[in-house]
This record gives sequence, C-alpha cells and structure tokens, in this order.
Amino acid sequence: MNTETPLPGVMPQRVPENAAPPADFEPRVIAKTLLRAIRAGTLATLDRNRGYPFASLVNVATDVDGSPVILTSRLATHTANLEVDGRASLLLAETGKGDALAHPRLTVLGTFTPVARESADDARIRRRFLARHPKSELYAEFGDFAFWRMTVVSAHLNGGFARAADLTAADVLTDVAGADELIASEESAVAHMNADHAEACRLYATKLLGAPDGAWACVGVDPDGLDLQQGSSALRLLFPERVAAPGALRATLKQLADRARGK
Repeated sequence: MNTETPLPGVMPQRVPENAAPPADFEPRVIAKTLLRAIRAGTLATLDRNRGYPFASLVNVATDVDGSPVILTSRLATHTANLEVDGRASLLLAETGKGDALAHPRLTVLGTFTPVARESADDARIRRRFLARHPKSELYAEFGDFAFWRMTVVSAHLNGGFARAADLTAADVLTDVAGADELIASEESAVAHMNADHAEACRLYATKLLGAPDGAWACVGVDPDGLDLQQGSSALRLLFPERVAAPGALRATLKQLADRARGK
C-alpha cells in the first residue's frame, strides 16, 4: 500500500476507480493554456497571525517555464503573509456568459519566493510581466514592490462537469531543458514579430484561435507556444511540436502563418 503523503490539492479515493473522463478531455492542454492566458487570479496565502486562508486578487504572468509570477507591494497583506510562509495557491479562472462554474479553472499550488532585484532572473521576469501588464510599469520600480515567482508543486483542473483532473508540476509547466538559446533570443523575437510580422500575429489570433479581429501583439515565446494579447484579452497559441532554438521557432511561426492564411 502506498503510504506517501498525497500532493497538495489532490483527492485520492474520492473519485470512483471506474470513472472515465470524456474522450475529448485533455487536462494538460487545458491547464497549460489557462496558466499562460489568464492575466489575473485569486491568490490564497496563509494569514501570518492565525493561519487562516487569506484570498486576494493579483495580476499574474508567467516565467518562460510557466511558473506563475506576481508583483506585490510590501504594504499588501498577502505580501506580509508570504514573507512568513511562502506556501500559496492561485486560482486562474476563465470567464464568460452563463454559469461561472461552466467555465474551466485551474488551481496552482506551490511556494512563492521573491526575485532579487538585479539577479540573473530579474530582467527576464520583469520584461515578461510588464509585457502582460504594461500599466504596472507605473509602480514596478517603487522600492516597496517586488516580483515573486512560484515553485509549482501541483495543480487541480476543473473543466466543468466530469472534467476534473489532479496534475503534477510537470503536467502544467514547460520543459525548458536545452532551450537556452531560444530563451536568450525571446526579447528580440517578440520585438521582431511585432515590428515586422504584426499581420501574422493578427492571423494567428483570428484564423487559428477564433478571436475577434484587432491589433493582436506577441508578448511572449517559449518552447511550447506563443502568447498573444490585445488590451486585456490574452490568447495562447500552442506549437504543433516543441521548439528549442531560434531557427526552429522561425520555421514553426512561418508554418503557422501559412496555415492561417489558408483558412
């Protein structure tokens, strides 16, 4: 008998063993898409005084591997809580018409740690977060603000009735092994796409993802896909196969642009 402690958020022996999920349910794909596309979520920290769960609303971005990133002030209660105990969860929910519970949502559990200013990761995380939340640039440099990154332990996806799944960190994060060259070139690749291939970004959004027409821009690239945004609307374009180098990225983006033009 397995006596190991279950991962946070999972519910062993609560789901019947013969309960098969719908054939079209792809929990890893849905979870990764929510993780990359949802721009704000509910942060639950542990109250530093009595240990009660404390929920608050935060803007969310991701590091290259999908690790959630937040920007918080030391004046915020949730920051004071994280300074004592970094364990937390983030609820990332898709919204829309009708019953809110009919839309997919993802709870990500892990531990937040602050990103030291001028550290090796700071410039990349700062750039990626501000690309998703440009208005945050007004206060991101204030002395009491800092970026925090979550080390993901587990996740739970609820995609609607009979569409739930417990997930590991590996299920929701992006494998960045061997992709150092791609990560180093992300900033220039994003700038190039927006300056010289804005029409391709618009076609990705409208033809491949079914979004309304508009000035869609690229705000991030990683081995699994492309992040697109227009105002407060964000989209995730998954690559047909993993990309680990700039040359492969160019070929994949051209392939996707050709497919979009053919629709």
